[in-house]
Amino acid sequence: MKVLLLNGSPHEKGCTYTALCEVAGALEKNGIETEIFQIGNKPVAGCIGCGSCRKTGRCVFEGGVNEFVEKAKEADGFIFGSPVYYANASGQISSFLDRAFYSNGSYEAFRFKPGAAIAVARRGGTTAALDALNKYFGIAQMPTAGSTYWNMVHGLYAEEAPQDEEGMQTMRNLARNMAWMMRCFAEGKKHGIPYPQTETNACTNFIKRDDQQR
Repeated sequence: MKVLLLNGSPHEKGCTYTALCEVAGALEKNGIETEIFQIGNKPVAGCIGCGSCRKTGRCVFEGGVNEFVEKAKEADGFIFGSPVYYANASGQISSFLDRAFYSNGSYEAFRFKPGAAIAVARRGGTTAALDALNKYFGIAQMPTAGSTYWNMVHGLYAEEAPQDEEGMQTMRNLARNMAWMMRCFAEGKKHGIPYPQTETNACTNFIKRDDQQR
């Protein structure tokens, strides 16, 4: 089993990376393979709603999204990590995940796989960032793993993050909980427990055009 961790910070080895490494280390101690995917420090384009991915299955923009989705298809769980900028998740990770999820159609690379978000801040804004990231799990039928506190770590520089002892503890407990969930899901699959039936017929528009039936 493998967890794919996404570093949504432009700083490759900053506080967000340090927190993700704490999660990855605890996962590996529980027998789970890990990989940290770096978004990097290049500009990340947002989704323009062009619809090209509906025909090709790939985002028209490159910059790592298509590579990430291919890796996601082979992963069994996900951790999305972001620094807090202006009391929210980073612009890079928001644009990146918008395109990753939208270009994946019915979310087959993510559905029924556990996920969790972590937020790293100097001081405030972590809960707002977590709320934004958790919405990706909610729309894609992804069970979310929790911990013993909200998944946040505080620090301005990479060497400060480990000084947040409760934050690091929260990361380790998150990893253990996710490892437990993944093992439970694997056992369920082994014993033939089917995935839930998904209804997709209803799609309600709140504003209707004149040519639509009222």
